[in-house]
Amino acid sequence: MKLLHIDSSVLGENSASRSLTAAIVARLRAEHPGIEVVRRDLAAQTLPHYTPVLAEGHPCMARNAEILDEFMASDIVVIGAPMYNFTIPSQLKAWFDRILIAGKTFRYTENGPVGLAGGKRVIVASARGGIYSEGSMTAIDFQETYLKHVFGFIGIRDVEFVRAEGLNLGAAQREAAMARAHEQIAGESRVAA
Repeated sequence: MKLLHIDSSVLGENSASRSLTAAIVARLRAEHPGIEVVRRDLAAQTLPHYTPVLAEGHPCMARNAEILDEFMASDIVVIGAPMYNFTIPSQLKAWFDRILIAGKTFRYTENGPVGLAGGKRVIVASARGGIYSEGSMTAIDFQETYLKHVFGFIGIRDVEFVRAEGLNLGAAQREAAMARAHEQIAGESRVAA
């Protein structure tokens, strides 16, 4: 079994999403001894903006293929996805640009697109400064809605969210939100996507 661990926060040790992905991966390692883990830190090893027309043999072509291959080989994908300006970090978007490939992870048919990357389990550690899961702010949540759509487009329906939100609404709120997220990780129940 292979697990792909993706972090995209630029906050280093202060990152809530990195704390959550580390806990998720630790739990999965405990549940699946011998699981192979591949880690990709998109803030430490940034990807350039995607340029689809590259000369054959260009170094980016090899890196793009490596990213796609490690995604396709994974059974479980754990992604740290903080909300930056109502959506995902550009580092994470650059990674998606390398895995959303026609003929590899989806194809077009006369009845519309069909996902080709199904069968994977995806767990997203979602960190948010405000509260977007309820109330009037749900209309501007382009983070989790984007992630659900993108994974659904490539055939992945098993997407779970471990959410810590309201992190910038004071120290007590941050502590409570992180505690709830860590309890969810330690618990037996899965979160509905």
